[in-house]
Amino acid sequence: MSRGVKLAIVGATGAVGQEMMQILEERNLPLEELICLAAPSEVGTKLSFKGETIIVQSADEKVFKAADIALFAVETDISNKLAPLAQKNNCLVIDNSNAFRLAEGVPLVVPEVNARDIKDHKGIIASPNCSTIIMVVAINPIYEKYGLKRVIVSTYQAVSGAGVAGIEELDTHIKTYQAGQKPIPKTFQHPISFNVIPHIDVFVEDDYTKEEMKMVYEARKIMHAPELRISATAVRVPVYRSHSEAITLDLESPATVAEVKELLANAPGIIVQDDITNNIYPMPLYASNTDEVYVGRIRTDISGDNSIALWVAADQIRKGAATNTIQIAEEVIAKNLF
Repeated sequence: MSRGVKLAIVGATGAVGQEMMQILEERNLPLEELICLAAPSEVGTKLSFKGETIIVQSADEKVFKAADIALFAVETDISNKLAPLAQKNNCLVIDNSNAFRLAEGVPLVVPEVNARDIKDHKGIIASPNCSTIIMVVAINPIYEKYGLKRVIVSTYQAVSGAGVAGIEELDTHIKTYQAGQKPIPKTFQHPISFNVIPHIDVFVEDDYTKEEMKMVYEARKIMHAPELRISATAVRVPVYRSHSEAITLDLESPATVAEVKELLANAPGIIVQDDITNNIYPMPLYASNTDEVYVGRIRTDISGDNSIALWVAADQIRKGAATNTIQIAEEVIAKNLF
């Protein structure tokens, strides 16, 4: 590794942590050292990175003293426990959990949208919920040029959003169903094979789920639009990887479909796939293992006045988690903000 930043991954053996390591292999971050951290039961595990073997360590104060930046890919309770320890030892935390996303004074960042907020960090930067990231990348260029009065979004979320357990449950339920038996749900509220479940996370105020309200509050913070009206419906679907979203936007200023297509085609992090003559539009199967947000089915919402409808797909493990975190780190390193 070339002379540069000492970077730690907290949760390196998990799904998002492993994805981070793969993406770091692909991208050219100036790393002096990669430090892999995980739960005590994983300590001693050998991981491979750029032809080297890295031994997994336990996250403690001594390790954070030796690191410049730590990417957190762990549950909220672990982030709450360990992030202040890293912060105290001048190790910048970029956190994937829900621990700090709405905390006052913690930037919530999607680099294509609000990289400028990174400079305001006080030792912790939060990466948003995967569905929020996908949505704001797609709609922020429209918001900035035409303004938004209202956003209505329905998500179609892959089972891998629930981790390895979600993938295994879909596998099991497909086999059980095909064997003529009744699947028994454990990870999800109902059988997931050949089904869609309009229930992700717990129900909260006004009969919305926590997942749905995350999209509301996080998007407002990221886009600096505290009054933006957003209504979300989050649905689990029997897809292994990559989330999709149907989004309807009420605009403040008039825009044609052609203008919106051109705007999005030139926006960072977006690939427009919109050729209905040849059946080309975003789909999770083809968005998987990529870092872009794909937007298509761009059309006038015929039920509204000055409204546009979009269909969006993106890999929620990469752009929705690991890649977004690494993109934040790239901005931090490039501007020496750690």
